[in-house]
Amino acid sequence: MSEIILHNYPQSPVAEKIRVAFGIKKLDWRSVEIPRLAPKPMLTKLTGGYRRTPVMQIGADIYCDSQCVIRELERRFPSPSFFPTADAGLMWGLSRWTDGALFDTAVKLVLGAAGDALSKDFAADRGRLYFGPDWEERLTAAHAGTTHLAAQLRTALHWSNLQFQDGRPFLLGTAPAAIDAQLYHVVWFIHGRWDGGPDLLSEFSALEGWFARMAEIGQGQMSDMSPEAAIEVAAAHEPEGLSDTDQHDPQGLEPGMKATVSPDVDGGEKPVLGTVVASSVETITIRRSNPDIGTVHVHFPHAGYRVDIID
Repeated sequence: MSEIILHNYPQSPVAEKIRVAFGIKKLDWRSVEIPRLAPKPMLTKLTGGYRRTPVMQIGADIYCDSQCVIRELERRFPSPSFFPTADAGLMWGLSRWTDGALFDTAVKLVLGAAGDALSKDFAADRGRLYFGPDWEERLTAAHAGTTHLAAQLRTALHWSNLQFQDGRPFLLGTAPAAIDAQLYHVVWFIHGRWDGGPDLLSEFSALEGWFARMAEIGQGQMSDMSPEAAIEVAAAHEPEGLSDTDQHDPQGLEPGMKATVSPDVDGGEKPVLGTVVASSVETITIRRSNPDIGTVHVHFPHAGYRVDIID
């Protein structure tokens, strides 16, 4: 099997989620540092236009969104498991909160609290990505409403703290799980990127202890790789053979169809165009080609993504 390559940058909270996931599984991986701001030409050459962080690459298979990354890591490296209890469905459901509403609130607080300290380029890029086309107005509202946003986060941290009142070291018990990484990245973001984060967390001693234990897990064994080398890896491999068809897919997706895939929010992002290779209840895979890399399979989750069939 080809090496695990993570296209990421150090300050990315979602990349931190995957980096600690590597730590849970004690994996070796290569790090390709990508720009914090678009354009990201070397990354989008692999993805077909998807620009969010992080992206995992294994050979000529490209995994977009942390849902896909976690799912694929569990398939390839089942031990130790990301799902150490019989609560996989509950964990995936909770992850839509940690990665959705909770993370959105954290982003609004961090960007809103930064105010004029944000560079114009960064504010425009993240504002459009997270706030939509009326981002300037909504970012101004976030700046004016930081105490409200902090109150919302405080309640969420209180709920999380309650989970540790019986002395358990991790959210589900004695072993770290996917949901620990999925909550950790939000707490890591608040703690490190908002001046009030450490004080807010200090109110919840059990959660604070869990946060320290998660940091101690580490990030596996990382070594650097250049973007050019990652492109060469993709060019030297063929993607995994897939041909799954979901007989119950509401859109009737089948291999061979042309389709676009994009996040199901108006973040101003470019849809990725390709040919459907496989589809399941959780994942869609499309095939695309580039003169520099040949054929790649790009994998997306269904949850949180829009698939449009091209006639």
